[in-house]
Amino acid sequence: MRLEAVRIPPRLRGFAARDAEVFDVTLAGAQVATIEASELPARGTLLSAMVDAHAHIDKNYTVREVGAAEGNLFAAIGRMAAHRAHWTADALRARMERALQEAWRAGTRALRTHLDWNSAEAPASLAVFEELRSQWHGRIELQFVALVPLDLFADREAGERIARAVQRAGGTLGAFVYRNEGIVSKLGRVLDLAQDHQLALDFHVDEGLDAEATGLRTIAQLVIARGLHGRVLCGHACSLSVQEDAAARDTLGLCAKAGLHLVALPTTNLYLQGAWDRTPVPRGITRIREAAALGLRASLATDNVQDAFYPYGGYDLLETFGLGVQMAHLAPASDWLDAITVSPATALGLGWDGRIASGCPADLVLLAAADEYELLDPRGRRRTVIRAGRTLENGE
Repeated sequence: MRLEAVRIPPRLRGFAARDAEVFDVTLAGAQVATIEASELPARGTLLSAMVDAHAHIDKNYTVREVGAAEGNLFAAIGRMAAHRAHWTADALRARMERALQEAWRAGTRALRTHLDWNSAEAPASLAVFEELRSQWHGRIELQFVALVPLDLFADREAGERIARAVQRAGGTLGAFVYRNEGIVSKLGRVLDLAQDHQLALDFHVDEGLDAEATGLRTIAQLVIARGLHGRVLCGHACSLSVQEDAAARDTLGLCAKAGLHLVALPTTNLYLQGAWDRTPVPRGITRIREAAALGLRASLATDNVQDAFYPYGGYDLLETFGLGVQMAHLAPASDWLDAITVSPATALGLGWDGRIASGCPADLVLLAAADEYELLDPRGRRRTVIRAGRTLENGE
């Protein structure tokens, strides 16, 4: 297969482009064979297949039963907890399979989902996830995070049992962190477990607009002290957006030193983090541009889909990207396409970092957009999804 006259965004290039901006790409089997400068005007934009670093496929598509908790994070948590008590393996499988089918068709090659984990016992969703991970092997690379309330780790035996279960299932240890009492000691306990069981970490942290919420800073400090550079991902960090510039900059400096990976969630946090009695001024998104200035390239990810936290949306990362570009004023837009490709691939420790080069996997997404100004145009987002060097046909 030959893809003629395509733009490859600079941050996605794993090759020396010299002065060329448009390329002809030849695929041989399941790999990219050659990349050459093209003499034709650009006809499209070529990306590596996308990576979704933060999703919740266990509770998606439940909004019709639970209702939308407009702007109230803790109301959403409560509604989902009540609904979760009645989850069955069949219902979980149907929801999770629907999410994966949608992500697959949109061009996602890897996805990390958080699984609600509210006791020492593994949730029913874990067994369903393991089943689907096996079934989807070779199509979407699936990872999971145990999403545990931080306070549960105060129970040492519960923490041990959770960590052992996560290790057995090949997952990542996580926690929901937001202004917890004794936060330093509890986070220290989570890091102890991660080190003892050789687990990576993934936190929901500071998911609110409270300037006094500084969990992200505490995590960065502990990671530096423990020498866990590059093994910790932090999602949300919304409170960073409302802190004083100097304080936020200092925290981001610690994050960069710690090698943290940041994930911003535009849809859910725009919906939840802001006033509902007037047009909201705070946008609920973390400081993506300031982080990038320190060398910390954040990812953009899906988060919630059609549940109490966010009642709309789907698993098209290009839609998420478009919203993120507008929310955070990410310009030029083409310079930020690494937020759904290279940055999350690095954060998730994937075997391929998402840079396009000779010899890389031919898992690609060809967009109709001939330049960056068409990236957010519905026509420009029309795409050809290529899996292992073969075009994905409708219905596959």
